[in-house]
Formats: sequence, C-alpha cells, structure tokens
Amino acid sequence: MKSWELLGRTRTPDGDEMTLTRRGGEYVILAGGKSLMSSRMHGSEEALATFTCRRVRTLERPCVLVGGLGMGFTLRATLDLLPPGATVVVAELVPAVVEWNRGPLGPLAGYPLKDNRVAVDEGDVAATLRASPGRFDAVLLDVDNGPAAFTATHNAGLYDDRGLAAARAALKVGGVLAVWSAREDRRFEQRLRYGGFTVTVERVRGRLKKGGPRHTIFIGHLAASNISRWTTDERTTAEKRR
Repeated sequence: MKSWELLGRTRTPDGDEMTLTRRGGEYVILAGGKSLMSSRMHGSEEALATFTCRRVRTLERPCVLVGGLGMGFTLRATLDLLPPGATVVVAELVPAVVEWNRGPLGPLAGYPLKDNRVAVDEGDVAATLRASPGRFDAVLLDVDNGPAAFTATHNAGLYDDRGLAAARAALKVGGVLAVWSAREDRRFEQRLRYGGFTVTVERVRGRLKKGGPRHTIFIGHLAASNISRWTTDERTTAEKRR
C-alpha cells in the first residue's frame, strides 16, 4: 500500500496544523490531525450548489458568494450552473487553501479559480458579508463542519443570530442562503426561521447515489414578506427592552 505524501502544511486560525496529503489519486486535507475533507467525497458539496442555484441560474447577471473554497468542488458546481454574466466571489480564510487550489488541487475540479467570473476574497467570509449590503443573489456557506465549528472557534459566529443577520443583510430580496452541515441541527433550523428565512432542509449522502455519510443542507429563502415580518418583530423586541 502506498504511503501518504505531504504536499502542503499551514496553520488554522486557531493555531492547529493543517496539511494537504495525497495517496494515489486521493487528496485529503487534515486539521489538527483529523480529516477535514477528501477528494473522494464531494457529492453533497455539489448538491449545495444545485439546490441553491435553481432560481439564481435564471438571472442574467447573478452575483453569488461562496464561503469556503475547500477543494473547489462547490465552486465548480456553482460555475457550471450560472450564466456567462455571473459574478462569483469566493471567500477563503486560509491563504494556503487558495494556493493549493491553484496548484495540486486545481485539476480535481477543473481549475475553477481560472474562470474569469471568479473573484477571490482571502479573508473571513463574515467580513465579506458585513461589507456587502444587498449585493448577493445567493450565499453558499460551506465553512468548517457547518454550525458546529471544527477548524476555527470563531466560525460559530457565522451561524448565530448576528451571523445570520449579516447574511440576510447581504442578500437581495428573493435571495437564497444555503448552509452545508455535517449533521442535522434543529436549533439552527429554528434560528434560520426566526432570522427571517423560509427554510427547507435537504439530506444527501456524501457521495450522493454512491452512499457515504449523511450530510444536511439548509436552504433559506429571503422573501419580501419575511423581511417585513422580521423587521416588525425586531422593532417590537427593541421596544420591550427600553
């Protein structure tokens, strides 16, 4: 049996070691010695794009944010679904992950970073959201293991009430927020609804029809009626606190 080859090493924001390894045709990114993602299992990441882009793909010039580059599979699936006039912003916190996608990981998803529709934002996706009011038709979050943080404890802030408020503010009316999660999370589903989204939940296999662990995709739609209701609820809550 072939041994694992080390292709790259960096640190997570929390200081844990992150490595890119390869054995044969399989690539694995580990954080703190634990597998974070593998090139053998990316079906649910592609499903994240498919569910999110059902409406967005009909727009002439959609603007989409992909939070978390990973191995590029979500980005590739998003690009394949969007029209030539689209803009896709990719926010990636770990610079080495961007470098790996431009290098050894590039061929896996067909070098999506070379697509002229892509703009890379090396930094915290939360900062991108806060700086982009009303900019995006869709936001796809595949950061860490979902609402339960894995590589960086501050990632949990993406999925709390303030994080969801930032995502909501960054969306256009009719926009979509989609979140990939390694597991079900009823509390997060309720938090999405409280945050002004109409929510559907999709459960898919890591390898889709070929099996693998079950992953969860939360899809929140931002209708005008939701914004009006949420604003009213927020005003009522603020008045009670006076």
